[in-house]
Amino acid sequence: MADTRQRLIDGAIDTIRAHGLTGATARGIAATAGVNQALVFYHFGSVNELLKAACLAATRARVEPFAERLDEVTDLRQLLALGRTLHAEERDRGNVMVLAQLLSGAQTDPDLAEATSASLQLWITPIERALSRLLASSPVAELIDTAGLARAVSAGFIGLELYEGVDADGAKAALDALDRLGVLIEVVDDLGPVAVRALRGKLRRTAKNLR
Repeated sequence: MADTRQRLIDGAIDTIRAHGLTGATARGIAATAGVNQALVFYHFGSVNELLKAACLAATRARVEPFAERLDEVTDLRQLLALGRTLHAEERDRGNVMVLAQLLSGAQTDPDLAEATSASLQLWITPIERALSRLLASSPVAELIDTAGLARAVSAGFIGLELYEGVDADGAKAALDALDRLGVLIEVVDDLGPVAVRALRGKLRRTAKNLR
C-alpha cells in the first residue's frame, strides 16, 4: 500500500512535469504511475489532495539534502554558490516547470495555495537558519530582518528560475550581482573596530529614519 501511495505521488509530479497542471487528472496520474485510477481516490480522496501531498513530499525530498549542505556553509559566498548549484539541479530535473505550474494553480485554488506555501516554507526555514548564523556577528545584522531576507532570497531564486527560461543572460547577471553583494558584506565584516563602530552608528541612525 505504501508503495502504491508513493507511486501515485511520484506519478503526480512526473505528470505535472510532462503535461502541466491541466494534465494532472486521475487518469493521467494513474497512467504515469502504472496503477488503476481508482487508487487515486482510495489513497487520497481526490486529485487535489494527491497534488497537495505530492507537492509537500517532493519538496521534503529535495530540502533534506539541501539543508545538510547548508549547515556546512561558512560564509555568504558559499551560500550563494550553493544556491547556484541548487538552481542548476532544479532546472535539470525539470522542477522549475513543476513549481511554475503549482504557483500558477495556487492563484485560484486556496487549498493548493496552502500546500504550495507550506512547501516554500520548507525551503525558507533552513535558509533563514543559515542567514542567522552567517550574519550574527556582522555589523549589518542589526539592520537586517533575517526572516524577511530569507523570504526575499527564496522568492528571488524562484523568480530567477522562471526568468531564466526567457532571458538566460539576464538571470546570470542577477546571480552575479548577488555574488558581488556577498563580497561587499565580507568587506564590511573585515573592517577594523573603529570603522565597525562608526558603521553601526550610521546604520542605527538610518534604521531610525526608515521607521
